[in-house]
Amino acid sequence: MGGVTIPLPRGDGNGAPRLADLALQAQVSEATVSRVLNGKAGVAAATRHKVLAALDVLGYERPVRLRQRSAGLVGLIIPELTNPIFPAFAQVIEQVLAGHGYTPVLCTQMPGGSTEDELVEQLEERGVTGIVFLSGLHADTTADPSRYLKLAGRGIPFVLINGYNEAVEAPFVSPDDRSAARMAVRHLVELGHERIGLAIGPTRYVPSSRKAEGFTEALEAMLGLGEDEAQGFIQRTLFSVEGGQAAAGLLLDQGCTGIVCGSDLMALGAIRAVRARGLDVPGDVSVVGFDDSPLIAFTDPPLTTVRQPVQAMATAAVDALVEEIDGNPVQRTEFVFQPELVVRGSTGAPRR
Repeated sequence: MGGVTIPLPRGDGNGAPRLADLALQAQVSEATVSRVLNGKAGVAAATRHKVLAALDVLGYERPVRLRQRSAGLVGLIIPELTNPIFPAFAQVIEQVLAGHGYTPVLCTQMPGGSTEDELVEQLEERGVTGIVFLSGLHADTTADPSRYLKLAGRGIPFVLINGYNEAVEAPFVSPDDRSAARMAVRHLVELGHERIGLAIGPTRYVPSSRKAEGFTEALEAMLGLGEDEAQGFIQRTLFSVEGGQAAAGLLLDQGCTGIVCGSDLMALGAIRAVRARGLDVPGDVSVVGFDDSPLIAFTDPPLTTVRQPVQAMATAAVDALVEEIDGNPVQRTEFVFQPELVVRGSTGAPRR
């Protein structure tokens, strides 16, 4: 029976890594590898990281003197793992935290599991030095913001991503949701669509309400609709494939040939609704998502979407938190990042 032979890491015969192997893997000189392994100064942090990564890839243990001690634990609280945008954020946040020397502790609010407040309590019991909240209760306008005020009063630094509450004095990091909706509508209008709908989550969530505002502004400015008329093309539903499918069905009943969705998962549901009626995407109906979550470019058809700047947002959030932990207060304001329209195969000109 055939198979593939995987070569074992080579060494000097005593298990020690060979400089030549590491230099080749890291694409640096043997002299640079030697400086890193001996803990010498004069090597850029990025280069040092490449050499250490080469040790890991080739299966060698890092010398004890090079093993970085954790600067502390940092909690990361996310709503779920089923929506791929949340693992995408988590991955970047964990990488950036590790780069600062912190050990991330991932906490997920799965159905039937711990609530956000319970997760915070558990993190405090473990002595975390800070917490990152991603799309948490701070994004829900009906939630009591005093939980965050109390957390600040206990001296635990935190930063909040996706959602804003002016009652909470902390660094916030968000995409420009209004701009995201406007650029999606503009794209569809430029393709020739005149009846455009929005499938979005409940109004109580800040990102949903902001996207709805941007959507209605765009319909008023680009298609000349009145505010009430524009509002009539919004269907509020659940942030899920099923929610997107249900909302899209109602928008199709209204004659919409273009549908903007509040997430990529909702957009996949919208495509399902279109096809359930024997229609084609984008031949009969164009669909735009939001997030550009991993693998979304490989859907059928590849999804046109508004890309959330995950790398920049996650990095900014961690940098702000580290400054807070180090005793250097960051502005208590919202840092807003511009999204980007990514045009793929799910949008096109409407049939005439």
